[in-house]
Amino acid sequence: MAPLELSAHMTVRPGCLEGFKKQAAELIRITKEKDTHTLRYDWFLSLDGTECEVREAYTDPEGLIEHNRNILEARTKLFKDYADDHFMTFYGEVSEPLLNLLKTHSVGHKWFSFLQGLEPSAAIPPQILVAAREATQPV
Repeated sequence: MAPLELSAHMTVRPGCLEGFKKQAAELIRITKEKDTHTLRYDWFLSLDGTECEVREAYTDPEGLIEHNRNILEARTKLFKDYADDHFMTFYGEVSEPLLNLLKTHSVGHKWFSFLQGLEPSAAIPPQILVAAREATQPV
């Protein structure tokens, strides 16, 4: 399978910034401890503290499915108590299991397939891209 990148956008509820930051730290902790296919999981906060972007990269779509299983409880708390307006933008090949997961969680999303570029994404180390390419080429 090919690598998958995405960006998740959300808003921080008024007066909830400190709780939001603590819950983000918990999500990062779980990801570091449990995920095996996550290449990037970087959180960015707007200067005024009202919006957040999470840049993510996985070795393949299964990596995001694994990540979802691992963080489900902590992410549920994030959106129950601190965040709203979750929207995801995907960069990579469409995956039926991921589409089903998005429908289950009712997450708004857009999907973009790669057209062309200068070189492979900086978020995905070259050795991962070579391994992914070799895995999809016939022997």
